[in-house]
Amino acid sequence: MDFNVKKLASDAGVFFTRAVQYTEEKLGQAEKTELDAHLENLIARADCTKNWTEKIFRQTEVLLQPNPSARIEEFFYEKLDRKIPFRTTNAELLGQYMQDAAKEFGPGTPYGSTLITVGEFQRRLGGAEREFLHMSAINFLTPLRNFLEGDWKTISKERRLLENRRLDLDICKARLKKAKLAEAKAAAEHELRVAQTEFDRQAEVTCLLLEGISSTHVNHLRCLHEFVEAQAAYYAQCHKHMQDLQKELSSANGDAFPNAFAVNASTSGVSAGPSPLSTATLPGASPPSRPPNPSNALESSTLKIEEVKPAATGTRKAKVLYDYDAADTSELSLLADELITVYTVPGMDPDWLIGERGNQKGKVPVTYLELLS
Repeated sequence: MDFNVKKLASDAGVFFTRAVQYTEEKLGQAEKTELDAHLENLIARADCTKNWTEKIFRQTEVLLQPNPSARIEEFFYEKLDRKIPFRTTNAELLGQYMQDAAKEFGPGTPYGSTLITVGEFQRRLGGAEREFLHMSAINFLTPLRNFLEGDWKTISKERRLLENRRLDLDICKARLKKAKLAEAKAAAEHELRVAQTEFDRQAEVTCLLLEGISSTHVNHLRCLHEFVEAQAAYYAQCHKHMQDLQKELSSANGDAFPNAFAVNASTSGVSAGPSPLSTATLPGASPPSRPPNPSNALESSTLKIEEVKPAATGTRKAKVLYDYDAADTSELSLLADELITVYTVPGMDPDWLIGERGNQKGKVPVTYLELLS
């Protein structure tokens, strides 16, 4: 007990002496030993690494789990070293709702069967998201967390110890300057040599730890590549699922909505040929070839442009991508970048639409347009 009291008193005395030295340095009343430039650069680099790693880690958490309540729950489970409970993704939940709704509406109806199909693909998207979240947490978040909660805490501890050794060294220097008697000077010189040795040793240890930041960058670079690979695989999988879904819906509902799917196929990224939008944005791109005039005898003989009325489904706005010269009176000439109103009529060739500009009306090729709404 006596030993503990003496040690406590000694520690309190050291703390007070360091506090006085630190305060006098801040007030400019005491000299301060500066660290060498190399060590200062390493410290600045380490601080920069810690700050940006922390920001990247926090924002990645937000990206992977936007719900703050769920993030707090996961944090507590990790601190308690317990398994995080299973959580359904939003896409999986949506898919389940769609399939449950289909049972109520009747799976044999067009709407019910479509809900079943879309719901199944939503669940697949949710499964892909779950795999992406799992891989990202293991390959990216965990290494960043290990650095912040492990390596950085060790570095911070050694840096605090280095700062204490520096304060002790400057205290010894101040005592030596104040000593007047020979015995006092000898004692002060001995304390100074001991403090200098301890300071140099701690500076070397701290320097070695700080130089390890380069290895941390290499490790985080590898983790970043793995995160990007997981993200690319996830988006590619989602894209494939949506392509398959569009094909299924197109084949299942093509008879019910022929013109809508024909127009979508000609303007979406899943079509076999290049889209008009992507072609138009290329420097020096030439307009697509003129589509063949409809050979449908019924259309050519009975379709009178002046008598055509917009369909019940309504009209859409379209931006003209290229100049187009009408081949006959049934077609409408176009100027690049102008806006026109378009719609389709039953029995019309899917490569063509009816276009209106003011009082003018005529057939226009789909490949020369970008549908806006």
